[in-house]
Amino acid sequence: MAVSTPICDFGWKAPDFALPGTDGKTWTREDVRGLNGTLIMFICNHCPYVIAVRDRIIRDAKDLQAMGIGVAAISSNDADTYPDDSFDNMKRIARELDLPFPYLYDEDQSVARAYDAVCTPDFFGFDAGLGLQYRGRLDASRKEAGPPDLRRDLYEAMKLVAETGHGPREQIPSMGCSIKWKDAA
Repeated sequence: MAVSTPICDFGWKAPDFALPGTDGKTWTREDVRGLNGTLIMFICNHCPYVIAVRDRIIRDAKDLQAMGIGVAAISSNDADTYPDDSFDNMKRIARELDLPFPYLYDEDQSVARAYDAVCTPDFFGFDAGLGLQYRGRLDASRKEAGPPDLRRDLYEAMKLVAETGHGPREQIPSMGCSIKWKDAA
């Protein structure tokens, strides 16, 4: 079932984290933070909404990094129930796709809860002071990638954040598969 993200809570501060990356390093929010902003993405390996736009996520991440925006992706899905999202499979995907950003594993799901992440993909765009400025979609793609000339909503929003410190007032929510939460036992 598709889930949409809530509206942007402008100025909400990015929670800190320390998560293992597929590159063998432990990454914190400060390690990821960019001079002109920071993009934290909740994605996973198996979600068709993410798979459909992985190439666009990589393209936009590279373009945003060139503008001084730090980028990281976090997978928080329950890998016991969804083995495709295991840390070993995350490492494989990161290698195969040559991800240009840290791909981090939130095994206990505490970071997803701190960010109130709801779906994959879920994009959190922060200004230089780590205040939330964007909580919207990548573009108009859904389970299939849209046409190549779609407006790059995430890219344009984060470009605006890098240039002005403010995100767009009008934002269209991201849509995707729900985060696969562990049973609260």
